Amino acid sequence: MKALEILTVSLLLILINACKKDSAEDPVVTTTDGHTHIHIPIPPGLPALNIPADNPTTVEGIALGRKLFYDNILSGDNSMSCASCHKQSYGFTDSTLQFSVGIDHLPGVRNAMPLFNIGYAHGFFWDGGAADLESQVIGPIQNPLEMHEELSNCISELNNSTVYPPLFQIAFGTSTITTPLVMKAIAQFERTMLSANSKFDKFQLGQATLTAQETNGMNLFSDPAKGDCNHCHILGSTFTDFEYRNNGLDSVSADSGRARITLRSTDMGKFKTPSLRNIEVTAPYMHDGRFQTLEQVLNHYNTGFHYAANLDPNLQAIQKGRMNQQEMDDIITFLKTLTDHEFLSNPAFSKP
Repeated sequence: MKALEILTVSLLLILINACKKDSAEDPVVTTTDGHTHIHIPIPPGLPALNIPADNPTTVEGIALGRKLFYDNILSGDNSMSCASCHKQSYGFTDSTLQFSVGIDHLPGVRNAMPLFNIGYAHGFFWDGGAADLESQVIGPIQNPLEMHEELSNCISELNNSTVYPPLFQIAFGTSTITTPLVMKAIAQFERTMLSANSKFDKFQLGQATLTAQETNGMNLFSDPAKGDCNHCHILGSTFTDFEYRNNGLDSVSADSGRARITLRSTDMGKFKTPSLRNIEVTAPYMHDGRFQTLEQVLNHYNTGFHYAANLDPNLQAIQKGRMNQQEMDDIITFLKTLTDHEFLSNPAFSKP
């Protein structure tokens, strides 16, 4: 129990220190019901977080969720954790792997998504198969290509451990561990994983200057006759609208995407628009990781996209070959200003 107390105090100090440097608001801390409630410090440039009423953010809950996120106990053979496929230095994606490999040494079918700023999303996974942040927690645990564990076994193992019942008592007021409490703890930790301290953000605050090439890339990014990136990856804030689109990767998509959830043919091959923050370190790109470089991504949107039946209207309206090589290079240079180096090494998100 003492270990978690040390961890919670350390986490609180890290959050407060980060808030003093980068946040637009102070972390309001109150102690009620034996829990230390905290308003997550929001960096300038990001909107307010919507915290569910049934899962208020506490220092104890965050600390527990962080421990669970890095613990192999959640997998079928105790060899993998959430962090095995979501590594901090890669924006919480799976290094440079196209597909993560699960405990049975089988590859997945979609590229591991980054986990920063996901508290703002209104659907989770590439196809929106989970409605909220709490629900998405159990998907990888049960997936036979990932952690391949039965929830009943997972909960039994946690309850039978000497470590976790006291920690859940501190975080939630009960030593009886349930699936909803595991979901809530990990979701609390994931909501704190906010990234908005890149060179671009500092430029927005008047604390940094963009080079001529970066500035030109930013202008091209939003130019509807050139990059036209701004329709889906809105400049600033989260750099995504979290919507689902068919971006012309194939004439006929082999992966049904959003249609797997909605069962609507009009959603065939549609996938969530990912954030462009930290895009420099989150390769490979697209839901299937088919592009290894940002150059390949820009080439796709410039000349390579297919006219699928439900191609996004923004791509239908754009002219192929509208950008020259220098213009694409400038956009890539701008995209690299979105790397938040502090986030990628922030001790608040590392293994406890």
